[in-house]
Amino acid sequence: MTYDLPSVSYLALYVVSMHIVSSNSRSSTGANHWRLNADEGKVVQAEDSDSDGFADNGLLNILTRKVTANGEWRVEDEQKQIPCDTISEKTDRTSSGSIESKPPPEKKKLTCGKPVNYTQYDHLRGIANRNEHSHIPEPEVAMMFRRKGSKTSEIDMTELEERLKKSKKDKPKSVQTHSQIGNFWRIKGNSLFAIECFRKALSISPNNPEVLLYLARVLFNLQYLDDAIFLTRRSLVMQQPNNENSWLQHYTLGEILKAYGHYQEATLHFRHALDLNPGYQPAEAHLREMDGTPNPSVTQYTLFIILFLVLGVIFGVITSIEANFEDSNEVKTQRHFNRAMAMRSIKLGINPRLIRMRKMNC
Repeated sequence: MTYDLPSVSYLALYVVSMHIVSSNSRSSTGANHWRLNADEGKVVQAEDSDSDGFADNGLLNILTRKVTANGEWRVEDEQKQIPCDTISEKTDRTSSGSIESKPPPEKKKLTCGKPVNYTQYDHLRGIANRNEHSHIPEPEVAMMFRRKGSKTSEIDMTELEERLKKSKKDKPKSVQTHSQIGNFWRIKGNSLFAIECFRKALSISPNNPEVLLYLARVLFNLQYLDDAIFLTRRSLVMQQPNNENSWLQHYTLGEILKAYGHYQEATLHFRHALDLNPGYQPAEAHLREMDGTPNPSVTQYTLFIILFLVLGVIFGVITSIEANFEDSNEVKTQRHFNRAMAMRSIKLGINPRLIRMRKMNC
């Protein structure tokens, strides 16, 4: 009657199959699983007695509790998630005993921030070509940062840099702060950073005489003489209400005019600088140097007079030679004439004495 109930046959076959599978899984646990032997440092085949220890196997726990969060592979623990990089860090500590120290972050460079777009002095060639300038250090600029009463003339540039960083943080829009940072880069010789700082200061105060003079000094050292003299004269005009402090403008004008070769005008500015700041040695040195050098204008006049005299002498000599040559030709012509007359009289039979007597009577 079993053929009338096929479901009974299938049910019996299913019960028998499940019994066989269950018995095989219990009897072959060690044959179908592997475990990590930490003592030997390798993977070995699990034994029957190790079947209850799979739950404590760390490697198996990592593999079975793998999760993915935000594109990062992590291990889900019972209490918290352990990032994969944390596991790697622990592994590195176990293997090497220490973690490699990361290099310290790069020190932020002292600048005046983002360069300004435009100032009214950008038409000057020295400013327009600021990205092409070479580095020319100006160590003498460090004297303006020397503290009053200091016994040493040396300036700690690291301390100065930190001080300027603090000043920039406290007063980010101060004209004086930007000009001081520009002078800091003048000492270092970075012309681009110095010009950018002075441009930023001039964008805030376009007619500041000190900033105009600092920028003129930078361009003068770069041999942009036309730009330097334009900025220095403008700085002098802006400094007129306080004329007593304009000695540095006069000294700078003297240096530029001396470089041009205009010694007479340069001497006037050097003397004016000494009147406002008596005993200023660089101005005195320039004056001594120019006193020992002849004035180019005087030298040119002297050469012109000498050349004129030489030409006059040459003209006189040539004129006298021509006059002597004409006189000699006249004497020769007269002699030739007398000889011709004598020869003619002989041919005609005329006594030459009679001819002479006639001439005397005439």
